[in-house]
Amino acid sequence: MTSLALAQRSLADPSVRHPLWPPLTRGCPVTSTDEIAYPLDIDYAYDDVPADLFTRPAAHGLDRWAPLLPPLAAPGLGEGNTPMVELPDGVWIKDESRNPTWSHKDRLNRVAVSAAVASGARGIVVSSSGNHGAAAAAYAARAGLPCAVFTSPDAPPAVASHLRAYGATVLTVPYASVRPLMRRIVDELGFQSVSSVTDRGHTGHPFGPEGYKTLAYEIALDLGRAPTAVHLPTGYGELLFGVAKGFQELVRLGVTDSVPRMYATEPAAAGALTEALRTGTPVARVPVGPTTAYAIDCEFNSYRGVLAVRDTGGAARTVTDGQMTVAREELAMLGLWCETSSAAGLAGLRAHGPSENDGPVVCVVTSSGYKDIATARETYAPTAPEWASIKAALTSVGAG
Repeated sequence: MTSLALAQRSLADPSVRHPLWPPLTRGCPVTSTDEIAYPLDIDYAYDDVPADLFTRPAAHGLDRWAPLLPPLAAPGLGEGNTPMVELPDGVWIKDESRNPTWSHKDRLNRVAVSAAVASGARGIVVSSSGNHGAAAAAYAARAGLPCAVFTSPDAPPAVASHLRAYGATVLTVPYASVRPLMRRIVDELGFQSVSSVTDRGHTGHPFGPEGYKTLAYEIALDLGRAPTAVHLPTGYGELLFGVAKGFQELVRLGVTDSVPRMYATEPAAAGALTEALRTGTPVARVPVGPTTAYAIDCEFNSYRGVLAVRDTGGAARTVTDGQMTVAREELAMLGLWCETSSAAGLAGLRAHGPSENDGPVVCVVTSSGYKDIATARETYAPTAPEWASIKAALTSVGAG
């Protein structure tokens, strides 16, 4: 299937359009200012979308949605088509930990790495605390491109092993040096960045959030309608924006008749999007405190998140580490083991509501518990091999 992508357009002023190639990874050169770099969006020939696109059989891989994505020039890994799991109270969990590298970032990187391949980039560069780097490294390896990953020396030990398994070059430098070095890798070595290289707000890769739209397509098809609300863990807001755009496209194409309210949940230790919406500014910068939700502790937001919340009538809220831990434990006791950051959406629903009574509610879980900073750091004493010890252990959990 052929992509129907037409052009890049500024999110500050959608009438400002640029050719589809090359991807403008540093924001819109026309509408950005000295204070704010505005990200770009992708426009499509919506009138030409195949009439049967949303009635085709479900399948792994984003290729099914090719008409509504930028050209998929890189091979996939079977990303997407993740399950919806209903909790006892009727809340639905969209479990993105079932993707090839165990997170939602696989959707973004299938599209962004494809853009790098199609535009002749010599490699991929990314800054990531874990999920984004692993996905970028995997899709770069699949496409035969070298990958450089800037990551924190405080990242979980498993992260470095995961990245190196794909052949990525792992770079740990002080945070302040990351973006300047990424820009040099882009400018001097011909790599393409699949994460943000700007210091004036988060722009990211303009093609990347298009991969996240496919969550909206899958959710609507699984439910047979659009949900009333979607609650998502939020760092920079690319996932939030992509899912909102997907639901907006479904209405435009006549597949559904409503767009759900989008609820962004951030850690209380940060909360840049919450602050931007509170102050009415496109981008806010906030101090970041200690938090176990290291995957979403962002010091500034993307304008994308502001648009997603405002356009859907949703909200941005913060939750504590304790509230995320409780939500994570709730999911684990129902068979869903996720990273603490990933439980933020459910934590936001449990802590803030609203209690919807006019349709289904979905919480997106973004990544596996294997990615958590505390995973595999605990130690446990061996069990004595006597029947009394075995019986006592099982009786204590209700098996006796």
